[in-house]
Amino acid sequence: MKILGDPIFAKNPDGTLKSRIGTLFFRTPGLVTVRGVHAMQRIAWTRELNRMRAEEGRPELTEAEAMAEWNDSADLLFTDDCVYIRPSPGRIDLAFKADEVLQTLVSKRRIRFLNTRSAEVRDALRARGENWRMSRSPQSAEEIVNAIKSARVAISHESIYYYNGHTGTRWLTVGSFETVSALGGDAFRAQMAEIAHGLGALNRLGQTEVALFPPSLDAEVTRAMRALKPEEMDDASLRAAVAAVATKWRMALPAALREETTDNFEWRAEMNATLSAVPNATEVGDQELIQGISPEFYRQIEWLPGGRMENGELIFDSVLDEAKRTQEPALLELCDHRVRSMLFNFVRLVGTLEYANIGRIPRSLARRPLANARRGDVYILQCKEKDAKPRAYIVRFQKWGVAEHLDEGKDMLRSIFEANDYADYILDRRLACRQLGMNLPHHLFCGQFAERYSGRNQYDGAHVRANYYVRAYISGVASDKIPPERFRNPAFALGFARLMGRAAAIDLVVGRAATETGQSLFDTNYEVLQCGPDGLPRGLVVTDHAGSFVKYREPFHELVAPYANVVRRREKFVGDFAAFAKAYVQAFEQGLADAQTAYRANRRAFDELFLHRPFDEAGSGAFRWCSILRRLDECNPAEVADLLRKEIQK
Repeated sequence: MKILGDPIFAKNPDGTLKSRIGTLFFRTPGLVTVRGVHAMQRIAWTRELNRMRAEEGRPELTEAEAMAEWNDSADLLFTDDCVYIRPSPGRIDLAFKADEVLQTLVSKRRIRFLNTRSAEVRDALRARGENWRMSRSPQSAEEIVNAIKSARVAISHESIYYYNGHTGTRWLTVGSFETVSALGGDAFRAQMAEIAHGLGALNRLGQTEVALFPPSLDAEVTRAMRALKPEEMDDASLRAAVAAVATKWRMALPAALREETTDNFEWRAEMNATLSAVPNATEVGDQELIQGISPEFYRQIEWLPGGRMENGELIFDSVLDEAKRTQEPALLELCDHRVRSMLFNFVRLVGTLEYANIGRIPRSLARRPLANARRGDVYILQCKEKDAKPRAYIVRFQKWGVAEHLDEGKDMLRSIFEANDYADYILDRRLACRQLGMNLPHHLFCGQFAERYSGRNQYDGAHVRANYYVRAYISGVASDKIPPERFRNPAFALGFARLMGRAAAIDLVVGRAATETGQSLFDTNYEVLQCGPDGLPRGLVVTDHAGSFVKYREPFHELVAPYANVVRRREKFVGDFAAFAKAYVQAFEQGLADAQTAYRANRRAFDELFLHRPFDEAGSGAFRWCSILRRLDECNPAEVADLLRKEIQK
């Protein structure tokens, strides 16, 4: 391929790039990097082709031939680290041709696509299994909160704005705007004049100096704000107009964004996305990659290279080969070997697969994760089969597998046996929880593959089996992530209380708690609330039965206290706390009574469920099951509910 100009990333003596743009031609393969604009580069390419044709004794390109050269090309932009491809409208194929060519010149990691917010570009990359080339880098909850707090700035007066350093825009929220009304006369007028000026001014980047949050806000609110003329209005008129705009603004906000706090997952996610937005974005958010995903996943998915499907054949991403060849640590971290194995398994089992993207969830999504919680064993799978809609699945690796037992110093055979026993224990507990009434996802699929073990004993380097479990992604919002604003609606609060009360009863019955600490797991991440078209609760799904059977010996009166926190920590958000607590306790009592009735009505179905499993009073699954059933049978639901009621009233 002929290069007209300097190589990509070529620099001047002062370290600056010699060229920041390029044009890649495909009809006659070539790359032009001469300085100028893209139109000038196309002209330069035509001249070069005519010069070459003259040397060969051929006539110059006709106008139609020259236009064909121009049309079969792609625009590039260069930075110190990356090459950006700018897709042409309706010709995404040219962008991918450019991608293939550029990979022969630079690492695929350094090639990015502009306009990824375009559905055409985004969908095309997703269909190639390349979400990883669009995703934003994951951030911890603490990092997001600190970024928002540090973005709070002033211009000349009060610190009422949130500053985006990439665009220079200062974002004003309705909560901050409402605080302006509390300012004294001169301060109030000066602040309003500053806001009015900022809304109508552009900074050096061509961006608005001040904008109203969120970016999706109804344009009518912004127009109403711009219509305010502080210099032409007296104090009373100005304050009345400000109050009217604030009311209009607040009414235009989605309910989930009305509580301006970083404890509100939806507000936090929206604000962080606004503050991290950049012009000509090459990254998109998780909600754009997976439609309908919960806000708790914002900036928590690290999409990883996998492969793409072409005519039913799996082609692994070329960056995986680069990682193997270079052994670069950062690239090896990106190219997770488990992704390749999972994708390979999936293609072997599903013959109608069109695409699949796999991401890693590097940290717990619980509001208050356990200090010693395991990380890196949860993935998200997005895939599409022929003639079907895209679907999302959660993949969770077995907590105690062969590798973990080897790490304890056990021999290979014992490690294999114990890992297999634990796999059975996981599925047995799932069956038991369902039989007692826990609303778990309907389907669970198991998978396994061999991976190299790296450990401290004699088996280092051996290949051992890794087990994982796949379930459908459950749409909705985890109970601990529901925006506080929602509880101000009495119908929502009561519906939530009833669903959570019933779920709490089953949670108590199966003795769910963290294995290491004994800490209650209820209302920490696993309970997903689903709402109907009216926005009111209609169902609740427990996404994982993790921690079940941990508390199987203790009587209920020793376990009930933590369940009071479900209503107590929401007390300040509900209007009628007494009714809220009453609905919760009544549903709890009814759920416990129903579980007891179901057991007593058909004891054999419960008592003999695990007769084929080993029975060991030291704590086998079958023994724990018998202990749980005995405790349920002997309890008085009304007395347990009364204990819960008293805990709430403390």
